[in-house]
Amino acid sequence: TGAISSLQRQMEIQESELRRIRSEKQMLQKQLREREVQLQAMSDKFCSLTEEQKQEEMMVMMEEENHNLQQVVTEQESQLAEQNKLISELQETISQLRAEVVTTRLHLLEQKQAKKEIQRQAEALQHKELQTRVALERISSKFERYRGKIIQATFSVEGSRDPPAELTDDEVLEAMQKIINERMEFQQMLKCKGSK
Repeated sequence: TGAISSLQRQMEIQESELRRIRSEKQMLQKQLREREVQLQAMSDKFCSLTEEQKQEEMMVMMEEENHNLQQVVTEQESQLAEQNKLISELQETISQLRAEVVTTRLHLLEQKQAKKEIQRQAEALQHKELQTRVALERISSKFERYRGKIIQATFSVEGSRDPPAELTDDEVLEAMQKIINERMEFQQMLKCKGSK
């Protein structure tokens, strides 16, 4: 937003300068027309003279005035050319500034849309995280119940000692494996004796 405001201020300054130069150009063109009118008036006056002396005096005056006017015209034409060149440069600068304003606005819009998309993704991830935590708690609860049942079944066998207060998973597996091995050995002994 600051960049856009700065570009718009620059554009206003350039447009103000452009208006001032156009005003000066109009003034120069008006002066040029006035000089041309004066030159035409002098020319008309010269044409109306009949006496030889007046004609000679007027010829000198006309030549001087004509020379002066030619210099003024040349200077004003040069100034007008410079003003036209400056106007073209200012118009080009204004066009560039306008293009920069449009580009900056598009960039800001893209950033805003990207921010919205990131917020949407973050909300989706938070929702998914919450669902995952709930599922994890449910699974953990089931696992603890299942583990408790295994411990109960393992150490409720006749002849088993009561388990310590805290059992690791390895200790539970070791106790289960021991019961399985004992049962397999017992079955093997029964087979050897011919019992079903």
